[in-house]
Amino acid sequence: MKNAAIASLDAWPLNAAMSQPFAIATGTKTAIANVLVRVRLKDGACGWGEAAPSTHPGDITQAQALSGILRQRDRLVGKPVTRFRDLLEEVDLSLGPKFGAARAAVSMAVLDAWGRSRGVPLRILFGGAEDRVRSDVTVTIVPAEEAARDARRITALGVRIIKIKIGRDFDSDLDRVLAVSRAAPKSKLFLDANCGYGPSESLKFLAALKKRGIRPILFEQPAQRGDWDGLAAVQKHGKVPVAADESVRSRADAWELVRRKAAAVVNIKLMKCGVIEAWEIALLCRAAGVELMIGGMVESPLAMTCGAHLAAGVGRFRVVDLDTPLWFKTNPMRGVTFGRGGLYDLSGVKAGIGVVPGPALLKTLR
Repeated sequence: MKNAAIASLDAWPLNAAMSQPFAIATGTKTAIANVLVRVRLKDGACGWGEAAPSTHPGDITQAQALSGILRQRDRLVGKPVTRFRDLLEEVDLSLGPKFGAARAAVSMAVLDAWGRSRGVPLRILFGGAEDRVRSDVTVTIVPAEEAARDARRITALGVRIIKIKIGRDFDSDLDRVLAVSRAAPKSKLFLDANCGYGPSESLKFLAALKKRGIRPILFEQPAQRGDWDGLAAVQKHGKVPVAADESVRSRADAWELVRRKAAAVVNIKLMKCGVIEAWEIALLCRAAGVELMIGGMVESPLAMTCGAHLAAGVGRFRVVDLDTPLWFKTNPMRGVTFGRGGLYDLSGVKAGIGVVPGPALLKTLR
């Protein structure tokens, strides 16, 4: 058998220009400041991972993510990649819950290297249920006229589910949703408040939409993190399924969601907790009857496609929200990416994630 021990771990800042700002209730991202990770095995296989720190207050910076990743060298180098489960749980414990994006990058690179060494696409590792998924596309917090233009561009891509960011200002949020509804009358709409609204304001917003004949298919995080009763109240009284995002950042949070029956859907993000814990959250919630959603921060096709492998492998994800490659001015990767109709087609991936840095990006790595 080939020598599948980990030979090296390297990481670099991944900086890139954005096609437009990504504005949500908790902040606005105007430039990509991610981290690229490479894990090389002694058999020559090479795996890639990506960390994308969020704009949420208190989350780690690019520099902190990079430092945390590089601290894992001694923990991983020389160890057999076939022990990836134990190794990555040790990495997660070492980094701690605050370093979710760093956890994600390391685990992604290790699993990609494992898949490439063994000739196995990651969707098979995760269960092999499906080989493709389709994503929605987001309209961020922009003026109503711009939201309408964005909605028309989204429908021109063949995408029929539009996610609309709200949570900063009630009146402008309402104008934005109405503008998208008029511009894309055949599209399904769902809302994401990112903790910007409390339950009473969320219910008021749903009532305002109902008066105008609009019923979203989902309302994501219509209450503060930790307000389990608030999530449940919006779902009960608003008559719209609720998704928990910021409220679920760990296995313990997922269990609390299940125990309290606080939401119908959980939004799983690799960057919140790492790949191994995200995988476990998916299995826990599915077993408990909570529907699944996959999302992300502002990530390139590398991390987004890894998320697509998890969703396709586990299967039966109600919502796929993997559109952030559209916010990169140029794609730094090659391989699988966001396609027509929001499609991530993984059927041609023979090993690992199926995405690697493009030639221009590789030239910058030292």
